[in-house]
Amino acid sequence: MLDILTLVAIGLALYTLNASRNSAQKIGEEVLRLRREVEALKAAGPVVVAQAEQADDVAALPADPAQEPEQETFDGPWAGTTDELDKGRAIFGSAPAEEATESVAASQTAQDVVTAPAATPVTTPAKPRESFESRIGARWAVWVGGVALALGGIFMVKYSIEAGLLSPAVRLSLAAVFGLVLIAIGEFVRRRTQPLIANAFQNAMIPGVLTAAGALTLFAVTYVCYGVYGYFGPLAAFVLLAAVSFGTIGLSLLHGQALAGLGLLASMLTPALVSTENPSAWGLFGFLGIAWLSTFAAARIRLWQVVPALANAGMAMWTLLYLTQASYVDVIPVLLTMLLLALGHGLLWPGSVTADDVPAPVAMSATPAVPATALDRLFAPPLLAVSLTGALAMAFPALVLASKVPAIAYGEYAFAAIVLALAALGTLRGWAIYPALLSAIAAAGGVVKMTALPGGLIDPFKLIEPPTLDGAQPVSVLGLVPVNLLLVLAVAYAAVGLVAVRLQGRGDRAFAGIWSILAPAVPFSIVAVSFLNLGNLSFDPKHGLLAIVLGLVFFAATEMFSRESEAEENIDIKQWAFVAGGFAFLVLALHALTDGLATTLGIAVLGTVAVFVTRLRRWPVLPWLMAAAAMLVAGRIAWEPTIVGAANLSKTPVFNQLLAGYGIPAALLALSAFELRRWPGERIRNLLQALASLFVLLTAAILVRHGMNGGVLDSAVPTLGEQATYTLLIIGASAVMMSLDLKSPSPVFRYGSMVVGVLSVLSVLSAHFIGLNPYFTGELLGKWPVFDLLLVGYLLPGITYGGLALYARHRRPLPYVIMLALTAVALAFAWVTLSVRRYWHGEAIADWKGFLQPETYTYSVVWLLLGVVLLAIGSKVDSRSIRLASAGLVLISVVKVFLIDMSNLEGILRALSFIGLGAVLIGIGLFYQKILSRKSGTEDETELNAGA
Repeated sequence: MLDILTLVAIGLALYTLNASRNSAQKIGEEVLRLRREVEALKAAGPVVVAQAEQADDVAALPADPAQEPEQETFDGPWAGTTDELDKGRAIFGSAPAEEATESVAASQTAQDVVTAPAATPVTTPAKPRESFESRIGARWAVWVGGVALALGGIFMVKYSIEAGLLSPAVRLSLAAVFGLVLIAIGEFVRRRTQPLIANAFQNAMIPGVLTAAGALTLFAVTYVCYGVYGYFGPLAAFVLLAAVSFGTIGLSLLHGQALAGLGLLASMLTPALVSTENPSAWGLFGFLGIAWLSTFAAARIRLWQVVPALANAGMAMWTLLYLTQASYVDVIPVLLTMLLLALGHGLLWPGSVTADDVPAPVAMSATPAVPATALDRLFAPPLLAVSLTGALAMAFPALVLASKVPAIAYGEYAFAAIVLALAALGTLRGWAIYPALLSAIAAAGGVVKMTALPGGLIDPFKLIEPPTLDGAQPVSVLGLVPVNLLLVLAVAYAAVGLVAVRLQGRGDRAFAGIWSILAPAVPFSIVAVSFLNLGNLSFDPKHGLLAIVLGLVFFAATEMFSRESEAEENIDIKQWAFVAGGFAFLVLALHALTDGLATTLGIAVLGTVAVFVTRLRRWPVLPWLMAAAAMLVAGRIAWEPTIVGAANLSKTPVFNQLLAGYGIPAALLALSAFELRRWPGERIRNLLQALASLFVLLTAAILVRHGMNGGVLDSAVPTLGEQATYTLLIIGASAVMMSLDLKSPSPVFRYGSMVVGVLSVLSVLSAHFIGLNPYFTGELLGKWPVFDLLLVGYLLPGITYGGLALYARHRRPLPYVIMLALTAVALAFAWVTLSVRRYWHGEAIADWKGFLQPETYTYSVVWLLLGVVLLAIGSKVDSRSIRLASAGLVLISVVKVFLIDMSNLEGILRALSFIGLGAVLIGIGLFYQKILSRKSGTEDETELNAGA
């Protein structure tokens, strides 16, 4: 079987060589023929040549520039490599066939062109589909032949070993010679045929396949000499394998990107194939760095895109393998390699990418090779693979270094350097969106990993010894996580971000916009995480003062950039991002330098100052800082409702820390809303008005809670009296908001008053009638009749709802007014009913006591009387809803008398119940008759007067 494969491989090689030679010979003959024709035309005389040159000039001028069609040019795969065209001319001794053909065509049509009024545009014929024969003969034969040649060399070595024909040294020498011969044949074929190979077969070039087969053979021979027979030591084997790898990468400049990928693969496998007893990180990463740099240099020369991305991936895998598997990590070689990656991406490929630097297939497309904006570059094919893989190759090792602090000596410093290198790459190169984004992710994620370590922060001046190998000297490093390093990293990243915005702001607004967000966001996250995990939460001047400085820096940057863009009408994202970042740093400084009530009030004051700064700077972002401050205050309240802690909260009603902690932010919100009454942004005005109203209600509610619970804020269920107080406050807030809307129309007050009213009604239905009803809960009403819990829980809210309904009449929609009126009637009905039960059972009216016969009769009497009273009130205020409510109450009384009183009452009580019901119904009928007659008479009189 091996003999057959060998013969097939040799046959394919000879056939390929012969075919290449014949093709080259035919092409050379055709070129010589064209050359003779050109010389014959020149010998005809200078007149023909002059006419041809004049024809060329006339043809270059369009007849009508407005109607000149745009023509796509196709230069072919070798258009960019002029040196190779020069080599082809040197071989054949004349211009290529295409140039000769153009010269002949120009000479033959010279006379016609001179007399013609305009040149006729030449249309490029459509590209024919590749036939099955072409695919088999021109592509697959080349690929299979190359594989066969490589296998032939390997099988030849294997056969000689099995047969014992020659010594190992001779066999390996012959295999090495075979590999060199393949490389030489590949170069010979390239020089004879490459300038004339069709573009369609550029990925199946015979010279490249032969060279790849030879390189594989040499690599295999070298490894067998080292790994099987031990002819070479590790150092010699490493050098020879590296030489083969680098030589393959160098030859790829002549034979294409696929050969470069093969050389890259060989270079990445070399450290894994050659092992030593004392491995050196310097040797490993030095070799990998040279291999990576060589690959990138070749990719830059030939403008490849796939090979540099694969080089980045290989470097990332080796770095991660070393950092995670090595028993002792020497971080300096890793750091230098990562810095080499950053420099290579910034200076080599992609480097300073322009449209001329893009490979021909991309440059020939209809769309621009390099997109105009940073957002488009996120998915630009020429940059996506290289920039993304390069950023990942640096970001992942940085995160691993951060996660292994303090196991890796000086790992935190290497982490900071890699992050800043990524950020600098994203700053200096406009295409480097992925390095910029991944630098932010690596910085934030790495700081979280470093600071969230068990045991917290060690004394920064205490020396510790990292784990070492046996015999290695321990290296002393500073503390577990140096806080100063994190703060320096934050400052450096902020500086890099500001430089990026300064450099790219005028050219690419999208890129500058991304950096204007990263510049404050990343340093803020670093300082905040450092403060929360490693700082003194009560008082930390280091973090606090740095936050103040950074906040002022970003406000100053806002002023500078805003002056440059005053003529722009669009909202500048730099202004929003820098102002928000500066405000965030000042808020962080407040948390670091103050505590408790002072922090809460300081945040509200900061927001108010931002609102008043609008008198000096009309920045749209400033009023929104007050809204952000209100949200932060609300968050602090949700985290600690007592503001100062339960142990420090005064028990004095009203005049305590809660009044300041809740009331002052509410007052400042109201002041800010008033200050912005003429601000053009309606949304922020409405938002601040809503927040002010909410904080006022919250202040009143928390003071009620504090006062009615003995000066203690807890999670106990409120009593009916406390809930009634909340209900009264909400009703009052609805009335106040309605008054404000009537005085100064605002959608917040208009709709807010109704929303508050609806919410209060829902609260009454759920709490007053069900959840906190003394009939169900058994809560005692108090010793004093009338002036008891029922007065506070039902009668007073009923009266206020009635007053609110009367005030809202003709000012709010009718359904809303009817809802308020019916709620007032329901509360009055509950007060009357529960008062009757108190009269018969005392201050405890729980349901388990049952009902007495006199009590049952009393319900009928008072319900009928209440219906009469409601009827009178409804007639007085001309409220149809109240009159209907009275009718419903009378209907309930009728049903009760006929269904309950008839069966439960006995004797005189049953008779009195029906007599009273009849008398009341007759009186109500008489009352309605008078009202209807009066209205009818008024209407008749109006009609008569109108007729007169």
